[in-house]
Amino acid sequence: MSLPIFPPGFLWGASASAFQTEGAVDADGKGPSGWDAFAALPGRIKDGTDTTRGTGFHARYREDVALLAGLGADAFRFSVSWPRVVPGGSGAVNADGLDFYDRLVDELCAHGITPAPTLYHWDTPLPLEEAGGWLDRDTAYRFAEYAGIVAERLADRVPMWITINEPAEVTLLGYALGEHAPGRTLLFDALPAAHHQLLAHGLAVRALRAAGADNIGAAFSHAPVWTAGDSDEDRFGAELYDTLTNWLFADPVLTGRYPDENLAALMPGPVAEDLKVISTPLDWYGINYYNPTLVGAPRPEALETFSGFTMPAELPFGIREIEGYEKTGFGWPVVPEGLTEIVTTLHTRYGGRLPPLYVTENGCALEEPHADDRRIAYLESHLTALRAAMDAGVDVRGYFTWSLTDNVEWTEGASQRFGLVHIDYETLTRTPKRSYAWYRDLIRAQKTQKQKTQKRNPAVEGAYAAPPE
Repeated sequence: MSLPIFPPGFLWGASASAFQTEGAVDADGKGPSGWDAFAALPGRIKDGTDTTRGTGFHARYREDVALLAGLGADAFRFSVSWPRVVPGGSGAVNADGLDFYDRLVDELCAHGITPAPTLYHWDTPLPLEEAGGWLDRDTAYRFAEYAGIVAERLADRVPMWITINEPAEVTLLGYALGEHAPGRTLLFDALPAAHHQLLAHGLAVRALRAAGADNIGAAFSHAPVWTAGDSDEDRFGAELYDTLTNWLFADPVLTGRYPDENLAALMPGPVAEDLKVISTPLDWYGINYYNPTLVGAPRPEALETFSGFTMPAELPFGIREIEGYEKTGFGWPVVPEGLTEIVTTLHTRYGGRLPPLYVTENGCALEEPHADDRRIAYLESHLTALRAAMDAGVDVRGYFTWSLTDNVEWTEGASQRFGLVHIDYETLTRTPKRSYAWYRDLIRAQKTQKQKTQKRNPAVEGAYAAPPE
């Protein structure tokens, strides 16, 4: 292994989400989600994949936990389906739904794997979505109630919690551009969805702690925004996009303020009071990183895209293609140094306000299911970039690759494969890829090296120690 050694105690994990893997959409009393309804609309899933099956995780979770154990993973980041636990979004609790997650947590614990549940990974209960979803302030309070319900059942065995995943994508793709559930095209009128997700996060942190949970964080998408040109319009477009996708979410959580007074003025409700809740201190902060974005002035005459989605010409910025880098199956550029850049940027921007970091998602989609030398190279280069940020003084405590298995990749269906484990979508058979073996060997080598380091000098516990010559 040519990778640098990570500190003792560094957490190695893999990730998944409920909608993308569980299937069993109406089993054991589960209610429909906004994504279930959206995916059922003609043409919304580009390759026609039946999303109701997922990868069969609900029935085959023990098999997937065994795969995690085979990796030697320290932790598994999964998501709890809100409509499986509270089918109506509020009111009656589905005991069978809670029982499923109880069994999953027990199975993980039995294999020595830390359960790290995400309470919201985009699957809003359909009754709440139909009542306004994240545009409605009440959804934040219902989310906090649900968080408390889950914690009361699982907090005795779950030592790591994630409130919410990628509110920027929910706001942009779900409410502003209409490319994801619930399919709204509100552009800047989608900003209340951002505020209410942030409020839901803050309320959930308090509800979790009240129920006895601790070690709480959230998973935010972050990436460098590069300016496409030298004009004032290019700089304005890039700065605005940077604010909307990075700092609109991080600043309220970490500083108790919005990054721009004009944006704050567009938020609903008692914003000053809400920010006190939103900025409830976290134990750690999660980063989902995939690639930088190149942004400049809008070009109405050109087709602008964001991750393959059409960007309306009336937006005050335009997305450009990043040239000169290898591309993933999604067409995303492979830029490992972007991970170093965004992690160190967060460290510089927030200083002592920034809690310890975890990379809660990082990985690549490739069309070929087994010949994944490119995935191995991607993971190796990004871990090297992460270690560089740590060597520069950033406190990073762990890494979760996305994802354990191939899964339903939202509107892309089964066409984009992120997994260390191949899924045959006809039979749901699991087949570990070469990258699975590589990640297993990486984890094993890291743990072996830590044991040697501790034997040489126990005083370095928790700090980096270079391997012997």
